[in-house]
Amino acid sequence: MSNQAKKFKIQAKDISFDLRHRQTIKFNISKYDIAVANGSERYQNLSVGKDKIAYLKRKMLANWDNYLLDFEKNAKANGIEVLWAKDTQEAQSYIQQILQENEAKLLVKSKSMTTEEIELNQTAEAVGCESVVTDLGEFIVQLAGEKPYHIVTPAMHKSKKDIAELFNEKLNTPLESTPEEMTIYVRDILREKYTKADVGLTGANFLIADIGGVALTENEGNGLMSTSFPKIHIAIAGIEKIIPSMKDLGLFWPLLASHGTGQQITNYNTIFTGPKKESEVDGPQNMYVILLDNGRTNLYADKDCNEALACIRCGACLNACPVYKTIGGYVYDSTYSGPIGSVITPFFRGFKEFGHLSFASTLCGACADVCPVKIPLPSLLLQNRKKVVEKNIRPLSEKLMMKGFRLVSSRRIAYDIVPGSIKNFAFAPFNFILWGPKRKMPTFAGKSFSKQYIQHKNEKN
Repeated sequence: MSNQAKKFKIQAKDISFDLRHRQTIKFNISKYDIAVANGSERYQNLSVGKDKIAYLKRKMLANWDNYLLDFEKNAKANGIEVLWAKDTQEAQSYIQQILQENEAKLLVKSKSMTTEEIELNQTAEAVGCESVVTDLGEFIVQLAGEKPYHIVTPAMHKSKKDIAELFNEKLNTPLESTPEEMTIYVRDILREKYTKADVGLTGANFLIADIGGVALTENEGNGLMSTSFPKIHIAIAGIEKIIPSMKDLGLFWPLLASHGTGQQITNYNTIFTGPKKESEVDGPQNMYVILLDNGRTNLYADKDCNEALACIRCGACLNACPVYKTIGGYVYDSTYSGPIGSVITPFFRGFKEFGHLSFASTLCGACADVCPVKIPLPSLLLQNRKKVVEKNIRPLSEKLMMKGFRLVSSRRIAYDIVPGSIKNFAFAPFNFILWGPKRKMPTFAGKSFSKQYIQHKNEKN
């Protein structure tokens, strides 16, 4: 068993029975469920919309290289410098070079899971540049010294009381501060950061091939603020974020909003098509787009699982997953958690260390039901499990147990030969060694089903 798998097992055991944590997650996801249910009612036929967006993402994947090259050509024509990063190290190198060339001392960034993937904050600080996250949820977790807990809702694991106590400790705000008062306080801090920042960094919800543009959607206006004042704008995006055409946004944006937050459309939707023109007053003088691979082409090469690249990062599968709602986001120990994270992380970071994530699922199918782009997540998780077994990564004890089960289950006589009392005695240690003290092994009947059936049949005759 890998170190990551051992760590997962220990942390999952601890957090699963943290009732306060579970109550917080249950409350926050319940608010999401209500919002999404209301948002879905706006569609006359939501299934048709999902069919269309699923088709467009598969169309993209079928012509991925051409769309990426189209984006590069059109973005360059707009005055954007396009950089291709094969991995985290190359992306970090690009960013550090840009910061150093521009003698940047302060960077502000909007919410982006891709920047978490490449550890942007540490990357900037390594060359003497302060990195400040401007999304309120990410500001909270950064203040706490943590990473985002959820793809869409970074501070989902914290209650109002938790945040008030954190702000009181770190920022000396009143302990009884309301959410509105804390938001205003953070807004005042960030306004000053925006105006002094040398570089603004964003992610990208979509890369629009036919216009060479970067589409960004957010609720707080911090994405716009992060790109309006600084003289440099860096956008970093996974290469799977490409979509064919500008006209497709009319479908992508509403479906992302309805599945991500339950809104009809997110508050702020911006398309960046390059640095400011001569006739424009505001905006960056230079714009860079870093296209990140970082294992995505490994996933694309896998015909069994490459549909996962159709994901639009709405987070719906996390909120539907009973495992995620029990263990939360940090136990996965990866940038992307929940069902989608369990599929893609082994391809991004290696099956040896992260293959165990594909077993962190009940395969109930709830994730596939809610996915707006119709990714068959349970099937992909099963494919990953198969790969883990074929790579001989699973523990030897599990292999021996499965061989033993196969030996016993292949013949009915093997079930009947040992009475229930002996089976109960033999399996009693499972309550403490494998299943844990919070669960109890079901007891075996005194007689097997086949013996009970024969006895019942004889009694009737």
